Amino acid sequence: MSCLKTFAEQGSSLAEAPTIREPLHAPVAQLVRGGVIEGIHYGSVVVLGADGMVELQIGDIEAAFYPRSALKPVQAVAMLRAGLPLDGELLSLAAASHSGEERHLAGTRRILEQAGLPEEALRNVPDLPYDPVVREAWVREGRLPSQLAQNCSGKHAAMLYTAHLNGWSLDDYLDPAHPLQQAIAEIVEDLTGQSIAHVSVDGCGAPLFSISLHGLARAAARITTAPPGTPEARVADAMREHAEMASGSGRDVAALMRAVPGLLTKDGFEGVHVAALPDGRAVAVKIADGADRARLPVVAAALARCGVDPVVLAEFAQAPLFGGGEVVGSIRPARALEPLADA
Repeated sequence: MSCLKTFAEQGSSLAEAPTIREPLHAPVAQLVRGGVIEGIHYGSVVVLGADGMVELQIGDIEAAFYPRSALKPVQAVAMLRAGLPLDGELLSLAAASHSGEERHLAGTRRILEQAGLPEEALRNVPDLPYDPVVREAWVREGRLPSQLAQNCSGKHAAMLYTAHLNGWSLDDYLDPAHPLQQAIAEIVEDLTGQSIAHVSVDGCGAPLFSISLHGLARAAARITTAPPGTPEARVADAMREHAEMASGSGRDVAALMRAVPGLLTKDGFEGVHVAALPDGRAVAVKIADGADRARLPVVAAALARCGVDPVVLAEFAQAPLFGGGEVVGSIRPARALEPLADA
């Protein structure tokens, strides 16, 4: 059995669970076509300083929400604390929303082989590869949706490996009452510093823990500021050093980690994104309508407000809008995210 130290056991008390309510989102991105604002994306943004204090908040950063796959680094930390012996590219894959490339499938098989378990032990939902090019090739070859190709298969293989090492049952490893999921829930509360508001089911079938956007940013900061060799630092190192394993070729998550030295970042479905620097500066973003097209420009603006050089972030700062095959506008951050004027 693993030795899990909760926040309370470390002498600190957890904050109350975030309130489940309709979030009070605010404008975070504009669609500007030909100089006219065509649409507005609402959402919430939090920026934390190196001291953990909130330096910017837009919208509702304290309401309960689902972090989706942006929570995977925290889940990976929990599995390491429970004895998972992965590092490097396989640990990065355990925290991944991968594209379904051959290296991702091969890596998932390697995790299962190390555990001595067959692919049939996976309980995630079968799917086609996430990357459009890989998915099209998959379909042309007549291949069907599979659990291995589904973007969370690395996490599920790692969950199975962790359960196997601890002597826990395998068939029900996705049950929220399972010892594995209870161990993960403890670390979610430990790193976010708050109680879980609600437990539901993620798209892949794993338990999904509802926290606040503020708590998500706090967890990312705690991962990147942890001492070398700790489970937190091992996850951060693996994801940064093997960014394509944590996402895929051509994915913006990998490009962002390559562009900003020391940055750990993870996206999630429904417009969620979290990022943290080694000194504890962190941002978390939720796009209210789940639109992925608004996510990256808002994240780039939040990182700029966090102190990252805007020149480094320029390629991520706007998404083009097309008309007649030509660029006629862009999706750009709302005014509330514009850089502060020099004093």
